[in-house]
Amino acid sequence: MKKKVLLFTALAAVTLAGCSGTTQTQQHTGTEQNTSVQESTGKNSAASSQAGDVYEEAFAEWNSDAPALNTLVDYVENVTDESSADFIPVENRIAVFDMDGTLYGELFPTYLEYYMFAWRALADPKYEADPETKAVAEEIKAGGPTHTYAEDMGIRHANAAAKAYSGMTLTEFADYTTEILLRDVDGFTGMTYGEAFYQPMIEVIEYLQDNEFSVYVVSGTDRYICRTLLEGTVDIPAGNFIGMDVALEASGQGDTDSLDYTFASGDTLVRTDRLQVKNLKTNKVTAIAREIGKQPVLSFGNSSGDTAMHTYTISNNPYKSAAFMLIADDDKRDYGHPENAAKLREKWEGNGFNVISMKDDFKTIYGENVEKTGKFRWTEELAK
Repeated sequence: MKKKVLLFTALAAVTLAGCSGTTQTQQHTGTEQNTSVQESTGKNSAASSQAGDVYEEAFAEWNSDAPALNTLVDYVENVTDESSADFIPVENRIAVFDMDGTLYGELFPTYLEYYMFAWRALADPKYEADPETKAVAEEIKAGGPTHTYAEDMGIRHANAAAKAYSGMTLTEFADYTTEILLRDVDGFTGMTYGEAFYQPMIEVIEYLQDNEFSVYVVSGTDRYICRTLLEGTVDIPAGNFIGMDVALEASGQGDTDSLDYTFASGDTLVRTDRLQVKNLKTNKVTAIAREIGKQPVLSFGNSSGDTAMHTYTISNNPYKSAAFMLIADDDKRDYGHPENAAKLREKWEGNGFNVISMKDDFKTIYGENVEKTGKFRWTEELAK
């Protein structure tokens, strides 16, 4: 799709119509002047309507008066204009997105990867977890409905998940993930886990890609879950996903170190139980430098785990840059916390970030046919 071209055409029509009307008004007097003004007004009205229609096409899931959206559009129009002092060459148009809570829901009742792991450790009839892994899963099960966990749960989950999926080939892990994604989302009707994306943010990705930005997903979630989840929803190359990583090894190498083993024709890659990185906070920054090799000019996130990535994007950047934070403040269509909105807005704006309010800025979150039920089956589902 080429929404940018259409949008610019419509906006240009507004400008040209306005200029044409001004010229005619200056050149004519009396009745002729009134006629030209009326014609100009009609042209402006028609062109404005056309621009509005195209804007609605590109951002149908947004409220048109959303401040952050208008800031983003102004930014993109500026940096893609070759006559602008802020023009950014295509090869340097890098946009990075967090996933959970930024592109994808995280309140049903908790993160997808937490649910997936808890199911694996507590309810999967084909897998018997060790006591330590089960203990982490039980904590996640208990904390899920209130989204309340110990401060170190992120790294403990990452290590436990590495063990839970150890020995799976990449294809087996993708298939396992897909099986989870086909299930109905807890706490909602009308969508599966594989469909639980914030529709307005998917529009942002498509808009940026139409304007020749390279989009990367930089998430704390397992890299391979991210790839499988977004496949078919957005056109992002597999190499543009950065996330939590475990060590991989060849299926036939056994205890031999990878430096001493040569991959054989009959080998396939398998996951190990060795966590390599939990991709949060400054780990996101170092991963961007290592894997992208360029400083982003746009960054999108929703939590303190993204502030380092945001700050890296907008600090000492040779190009005009911007960062955006989503606030989960909608408790009607989602399980957000509007009572925290004002405090978070003040905090993020104080850091120089643009704020996106899900309640005020999103025309829809997950889609028109999705409804919040107000209750979870979480506890029952995770009981063997």
